[in-house]
Amino acid sequence: MPRLILRFEGLALLSAAAFGYHSQHGNWVLFAVLFLAPDLSMVGYLVSPLFGAICYNVAHTTLLFGMLAGIGYLTNHDVITQIGLIGLAHVGFDRAAGYGLKYPEGFGFTHLGRIGKEAN
Repeated sequence: MPRLILRFEGLALLSAAAFGYHSQHGNWVLFAVLFLAPDLSMVGYLVSPLFGAICYNVAHTTLLFGMLAGIGYLTNHDVITQIGLIGLAHVGFDRAAGYGLKYPEGFGFTHLGRIGKEAN
């Protein structure tokens, strides 16, 4: 049950961030281009599972993108606000899809449970 709640929270985050982006009159082409950018952090897994988990987790936290959106909003920098909202939308999407923050044991070990071949 907690995993299901966390996945619905991810859906709520995705929805709220997309609505905020719309409210900021963001460019949807920019949204589409940057939406998957946090997944570039998976390149860290080429170094090691520990380094990959650190890179992935840094690029997939609500704290990072929430602060970015907040700083952009408070300083009247629309593009910074929009990048933060895109990042929050991505994190929400990942959580709704069941991709959680990673443990150093490997990509399939997440705070939402095991995924991929590790789930079997």
